[in-house]
Amino acid sequence: MKAHEFDAKFEADEDVTEDLDLTRMKKPMLKQKRVNVDFPAWMLESLDREAHRIGVTRQSIIKIWLAERLEAIPQHNTGS
Repeated sequence: MKAHEFDAKFEADEDVTEDLDLTRMKKPMLKQKRVNVDFPAWMLESLDREAHRIGVTRQSIIKIWLAERLEAIPQHNTGS
């Protein structure tokens, strides 16, 4: 399929997923990297209590809370 044909199909709100090779699809910014963070014992106890209360793991609650905080920060285009 030519690019202009694909564009026309997309612009016409037609399903273009069948025309894509999704086997090599990559999700940018979702690559995982491991970090080590030292927390005071009281903080871990509080994290564990809250994680248990909402039914998630300690790691999940840390990710949830960090994501919420980072999403609240106004993003500025730095030109890079």
